[in-house]
This record gives sequence, structure tokens and C-alpha cells, in this order.
Amino acid sequence: MFSNYDVIVVGGGHAGCEAAAAAANLGSRVLLITMNMQTIAQMSCNPAMGGIAKGQIIREIDALGGYSGVVSDKSMLQFRMLNKSKGPAMWSPRSQNDRTLFALTWRNQLEQIKNIDFYQDTVRSLYISKNEIGGVITGLGHLIKAKSVIITSGTFLNGIIHIGEKQFGGGRIGEKSATGITEQLIEIGFESKRLKTGTPPRIDGRTLDYKQMEIQNGDELITGFCYLDNEKLSPEKQLPCYITYTNKVVHQVLKKGFSRSPMFCGRIEGRGPRYCPSIEDKINRFAERDRHQLFVEPEGFTTIEIYLNGFSTSLPEEIQYEALRMIPGFQSVKMFRPGYAIEYDYFPPTQLKHTLETKLVENLFFAGQINGTTGYEEAACQGIIAGINAHQKINELKSFILKRDEAYIGVLIDDLITKGTEEPYRMFTSRAEFRTLLRQDNADLRLTEKSYRIGLASQDRMEKVILKKESVTKIINTLQNITIQPDDVNDYLEGVGSTKIEEKQRAIKLLLRPDVNLNAFKNAVPGLQNLLESFNDLALEQAEIQVKYERYIEKEKDLVKRMSLMENTIIPESFEYDHISALSAEAMQKFKKIKPRTLGQASRISGVNPSDVQILMVYMGR
Repeated sequence: MFSNYDVIVVGGGHAGCEAAAAAANLGSRVLLITMNMQTIAQMSCNPAMGGIAKGQIIREIDALGGYSGVVSDKSMLQFRMLNKSKGPAMWSPRSQNDRTLFALTWRNQLEQIKNIDFYQDTVRSLYISKNEIGGVITGLGHLIKAKSVIITSGTFLNGIIHIGEKQFGGGRIGEKSATGITEQLIEIGFESKRLKTGTPPRIDGRTLDYKQMEIQNGDELITGFCYLDNEKLSPEKQLPCYITYTNKVVHQVLKKGFSRSPMFCGRIEGRGPRYCPSIEDKINRFAERDRHQLFVEPEGFTTIEIYLNGFSTSLPEEIQYEALRMIPGFQSVKMFRPGYAIEYDYFPPTQLKHTLETKLVENLFFAGQINGTTGYEEAACQGIIAGINAHQKINELKSFILKRDEAYIGVLIDDLITKGTEEPYRMFTSRAEFRTLLRQDNADLRLTEKSYRIGLASQDRMEKVILKKESVTKIINTLQNITIQPDDVNDYLEGVGSTKIEEKQRAIKLLLRPDVNLNAFKNAVPGLQNLLESFNDLALEQAEIQVKYERYIEKEKDLVKRMSLMENTIIPESFEYDHISALSAEAMQKFKKIKPRTLGQASRISGVNPSDVQILMVYMGR
């Protein structure tokens, strides 16, 4: 019934979809096994993609030739570029999405890839021989052989759902949990722990009074995530979101349920995400606050269902309902389903290599929440890296590893395998040392050529990158060579609140002014407009960023060069740390457990002092 596969992907969530697509597009024969074919790429929590740092990740996935950006653009019902008032390193795209259309579009994308087969079943155990993966054994008893296996189990491994004092097995509401894999891996020698996440109640939008809320519209300019020329949502078709707030009365009602809260009563062992706490956790931790912001988000174009972002909870249903009715605009609310918490197994990611291959079992890869992350974006980027490296490994090709100065994806994976995580890991711009280099606008310039060289990014993508680079160079050269007369520009400068000029100046010098925007500047100066009218908005924006932030960009590039010695100094896998008696006991333990790949990685391990790294350098002859 089943032939042998190159790669088996276990799980059809965001990580699984990207992993299957990447491996298959590189040429591997892939089998995607999922418990339910109708929930492939399900948005289990909020119907949105991107956001602070997460939007940069989606653009990086797209630049590599993944599908999260493509699917997000095709299912978008609102788009906003966050942090536009700050510098471009902080700009972060975010989309509100049609939940049903998102999943349907992802499935359609996967079904167009000829190298992917699908099978609906559970995986109860892995087929492992002499510490090398050989396939999987399904719930129906089928042994399906493969050269490589990628586990993307999400919240399904021994998942338990909590609603007040009620608890029951499940990987997502209405879906059973997965058992067997954790127990098998622990027996082999893996370490497993528990984490928790949660989701808010779903609301009947017909029962809300939106007049009592603040409206939040999308942007007039929709750039989206994908670098290809795909059709984008037109601004006038966007659906609005709304903002409302909790209050003292809401908090008092919620507190009545604290004695029955699984989180406060100890029924939940796993730690939840620090930066996305439940509403009861917010009230408990920030008792001095009288209100908390809530985002009222539509689930789709053709549904009345509403997602109440900021009201994640596992309190008893009746408490949830009573508290909801105290929120402005929610006095007549009806609830489709209550919020709940879910607790699940994960495997501390220090047990992985940078390729996301496990250290204990060859050709076995982990991606997504099994590694302790939270969020669709974090899962998806691990999926594409695992999919690429599974293909590379079984074909004896070079590993595909992104460094911290090359991508947010590189920061995320290095953080996970170097530091581990005791709570659900979420990406922030502050985690990246080189965020001026790792902007959302230049992900294609940073990553597409790397992906194209291994055969994943398409010729069309590569040609667009080449054209973009050439266009930016031409724009900057034009700005350097043209001089602007005072009479041609002073009206514009006065209009934007910038000082007038008294003698001619080069255009590039004027562009350095913070009030001067290249597009408006170009349109205000006839001579400049004629020279730049053939370039698109993205090329103009890229040129402006490179001109205005050249000093900061070069400063970060210099820092990367200074750090490259340690990052490029490889530590042999067979290195004997026991022979270095001068190392601290903690450093010795951490080095032996994590087995850092480079001196740079060794220096980032929690508990390792600079003196430990210097000692290591001496013993390596550096």
C-alpha cells in the first residue's frame, strides 16, 4: 500500500506544511501524515499572521520560497504595517486573515506540489534502528518507511484541555491528542517537559454593539508579505477590527472564578507564554491596572464569528460569559465556544542541531511547538528549515543554516538550541543584535539568493532580486549626481517643516533630512521626477532606507565582521571538554550537553562566563 518515502512529515500545522513543501520542492518524495485532512494549516488561535518581529519572519520565509506569505496575502481581510512611526528596522507587517480561506489556500498550494502524498492517520510510534530513523508506525498499524522524519506535532503530544474544573484529553478543541511518541523518545534518552498555551472564547458578532468600540481600519497602502507580483487585497475591501477594554467590574467577575482556575489551583503544570498571558493572569500580575485592551477581530468575510484577542482564559464557562457581558459593546453577547487552556509535551530544543535534526537519532527532525515555541510564524520558519535540511541530509548535501546576522530565523533557532526555553518562546525584535540589517523590506536581498543556490527559490524570485538590486543602485547614483536648485525644492521643504536651502545641493544630501520622503520629494521636483519615474515604490523605499540609515547599517556590518572570528571557529563534535580542568563546573556541564557548534554559540550559552570561552579558545589553539 505504501512505498518508501524520502521524508515523512508528521503533522499538518504551519510547521508541517512548510516542511513538506520545502522538501518536496527540492525534489524529495514526501508523505504528509495528519490526524484530520480537514484541518491542514488550521489557525488554531488568532486569525492573523505577522506582527512585531513575526512579520519579518513571514517575509523571510517568503524570500526563501516558502508559502506562508503567499497564503497570507491570498486570504487577507486586513493589512497594517506596524511601527511606521519608528525606524524601518521596527516596521512589521501584520495581516488579519479569513481563517477558513487561509487553510483552504494552504491545502490547495500543497496539492499542487506533485511530490507530496497525503495520509490521514495518527502516528503512534517511530521506527528507529541503531539510533537512525527508518519511518513511522501509524495508529492503523501501518509501517511506512522513510529516510527522514520531521515531527511537527503542535500541541497534540499528550495534550490536555482545561476549562475551569473540567479537563479532558485533546490537542485542540474537538480533536483528540496524540500519545505514544513522547514515551518512546523518553525511553531512548530524550528529555521531555510540559508547556501551556490558551485561547479566548469565540463570539457571535451579531450580538455586539460596535458603536461602543473604537474602530481600527487597515492601511491604504497594502504591501503584503509576498515579494512576487501576486494580486493583493484592495484597500476598500478590508474589514475593520475594533478595540474595547475590560474594566473594574469585569475584573471583579473574573476574580470570582480564581478559586476554580486550573492555573491557580495547580492543575496545570506547564508554563504559559509570558508575553501573551491569559486575562486572569493579567489581572493577577497587574492588579494596579483598571483595564486591559481587547481587540475584536473578524474570523472571515463570510462568517459572523469573532475572535476576542486579549481575553485568553481557562476560567469556568459561566464566569467567562458573565465577565464578557460587562465589557463595553458586549452587553448582549452570545458565545460560540468558551476559551480554554491546553497543556502539552515539548522537547527542550538544546537536544537539536542547528539544522533542527535531533542529536540522539539521525535523520529525525523536530519543528514547531515540539521545540517550545509559540506562534504560527515561529513554527512555520522552523518547518521550512527542517524540510530543507531533511532533504539536504539524505542527499548528502551541505546543511542549510542561517546565522544570527542573516535572518530572524537564524536568531530564533540559535536561541532555541543554545539557550533552550522553559516557557513558550516568542520572537521579538529585541532578541536580534543586528535588527538594522534584518529588516522586513530586505529579506529578499538577504535570503533569496541563498535559497536559489540550493534549488528552492524560483528563477522568477531570483530575477526580481537582481532587478531590485540594480534599481536601488541606479536610484542612489542618480541622487548622488543630481543637484537641486533652491527654487525647485524650497516650497516642498517648507511644506514638510524642513529648513529651506539658499544654494544648490545634491539630492542625496537633502534626502538625509528626517522630514524628507523620497516619493514625495521626487514628485515635488520636476527634474528628479523624470529621472526616477520608471522605478517602483519598493525600489524607491529600499534606496531611501539605504541612504538614510547607511551609517547605522555600516556600523552593524562592522560589528558582524568583528564577531565573525568566533562565529566561524568550529568546535569539533569530538572535542573532549573533560580534559579542560580550568573550566567552571557549570560551563563544563553546559558544553557537554549542548555541544556548541562554534565559539560564538558557546559564548551565548546561559551560565557560561567570558573566562570559560577564553579558556576554550586557548585549548583550541586560538
